[in-house]
Amino acid sequence: MKKDKIIYWVATGIFGAMMLMSGFMYFTDPKIVEGFKFMGFPDYFRVELGTAKLLGALVLLIPQIPTRVKEWAYAGFGINLIAAAITHVAIDDTKGITMPIILLAILVVSNIYLHKIKHSAV
Repeated sequence: MKKDKIIYWVATGIFGAMMLMSGFMYFTDPKIVEGFKFMGFPDYFRVELGTAKLLGALVLLIPQIPTRVKEWAYAGFGINLIAAAITHVAIDDTKGITMPIILLAILVVSNIYLHKIKHSAV
């Protein structure tokens, strides 16, 4: 039980920190703005995605948030990371696919261990 909680919080903490940093950078880093333009996305999409990342990270990191709400955050992040990987492949940026895949793996570990600690607590 204790091992499961440690694995859950390490994975969730790393993922949450990365999404908070990423969401913040979507609003502050000019390179991100240029990247979105280069990929052909409208600027409002960057703002929507940055906001969603910040809110989703908070949902995962705040323990009092119900599991059902966390599941929506997991789903949203999963869709986002798969779409990011596909986008990088589509623009021939094969180096850019690495981080979304690594983050997706961390997200999956977090989700698996969320359910392990919830089921063992019952």
